[in-house]
Amino acid sequence: MVAEILAVPEVDSAVDCVGFEAHGHGADAGGEPAVVLNDIMTVAAAGASLGIPGLYVTGNPGTTDEEAKVGSLRVRLGLGWAKSHSFVTGQCPVMKHHRGLMMAILHDRAHIAKVVNAKAIPLEDAADGYRDFDQGVAQKFVLDPSGLLGT
Repeated sequence: MVAEILAVPEVDSAVDCVGFEAHGHGADAGGEPAVVLNDIMTVAAAGASLGIPGLYVTGNPGTTDEEAKVGSLRVRLGLGWAKSHSFVTGQCPVMKHHRGLMMAILHDRAHIAKVVNAKAIPLEDAADGYRDFDQGVAQKFVLDPSGLLGT
């Protein structure tokens, strides 16, 4: 068993961006909300850092897993403990960067509208904007009913 474990390549860090909607592997796999967490602990080396920004809810009434309905997951915490993993959970810390981004915008060092490909459109074109967005166009639309943004 030790030789088998040592033959597996391991990573120094891993990220679970899937969350509670994860499914198992293969054609017959069903909802397994902890599968990604367990997989990243398996492939992560001893002392690895594991980031978990994937969404985990306190309860999921729509699942077939009775434990997951109340937010309990079958996570192999003992594996993470034995490998001395560090876990960082939660949403990305957007507020940590909020003031710096605001100041960059105010001082004309960051051009957010250009970065996100924003386009101001008049209110009467809103339905077209929503349709285009729903079809996957790589553009963000800003409604400009008064025409102040130069639509």
